[in-house]
Amino acid sequence: MAGVLFEDIFDVKDIDPEGKKFERVSRLHCESESFKMDLILDINVWIYPVDLGDKFRLVLASSLREDGFADSSEWSPLESGPSRADSFEYVMHGKIYRIEGDDNPMEGAGRLSAYVSFGGLLMRLQGDANNLHGFEMDQHV
Repeated sequence: MAGVLFEDIFDVKDIDPEGKKFERVSRLHCESESFKMDLILDINVWIYPVDLGDKFRLVLASSLREDGFADSSEWSPLESGPSRADSFEYVMHGKIYRIEGDDNPMEGAGRLSAYVSFGGLLMRLQGDANNLHGFEMDQHV
């Protein structure tokens, strides 16, 4: 699929392990099924409730457009045409603000961590660098 940077199914392994900080937000600690990536994700649990052991599909894309072309500067539900958002119950828009690596030449590509802010809700996706090769600083997802 054009514009898709990463996609996998995640298992929720822990919820708010450091304690609940905000009434409407929980921090999920998850592991992906296919790529064995680690995910920490803040979500609004009033909008999208999640329980321990739940599974969900995460798709990180550079555009909501099915054809992969860049979105216009503002999203409008009145725009014509199909959208990736049509297939999901919970959609967030954010920006990659940090990419860190523990490159070890002895271990090949090493591990990378990509950090995304969704208007204050944060995400860290960590794992094999080959799975995060399309991620760039300041990229919208």
